[in-house]
Amino acid sequence: MTSADVTSADVTSADRTTAYLCLGSNVGDRTATLALALGVLARAGLTIRARSSLYETPPWGPIPQGPYLNQVVEVESPVPARSLLFLSLLVERMLGRDRSREVRFGPRRIDIDILLFGAAQVAEPDLEIPHPRLLERAFALVPLVEIAPAITIGGQSAAAALAGLDRSGIRAVA
Repeated sequence: MTSADVTSADVTSADRTTAYLCLGSNVGDRTATLALALGVLARAGLTIRARSSLYETPPWGPIPQGPYLNQVVEVESPVPARSLLFLSLLVERMLGRDRSREVRFGPRRIDIDILLFGAAQVAEPDLEIPHPRLLERAFALVPLVEIAPAITIGGQSAAAALAGLDRSGIRAVA
């Protein structure tokens, strides 16, 4: 994938980059948790440019659990991708997530994933951009396509990728 393979997620200025984050929660007051996470991210310096509706989605993975609320937001980031990851993990910890004690793909109060960061391509053990399973996950693509309908990832239209996925059980709630 080249930098030309990601569109509609461009660098907006020399010091701010457009990024897309997916927030999810399926423990506690999910709506309040997502709102709180967005508030903390904004106070930390991210500019929230667009936010999708909230979508209730079935859990993804092998662990039985309750449904998630998911939302994708478009942000302008004044920090590089690695720092945005650090900020996201910090917000998760502030809101009670302890990755060392949870089961992979298990229930969680908050999850913040970087889907895209400008045209960046990152392949590191703890950070992959674009998100490596983005084109396989309707729970992320539905809200992403809502706020960025023409976005392409790796030369593929996100809307076209979504058309090939099972969207059953995903419904807008707010």
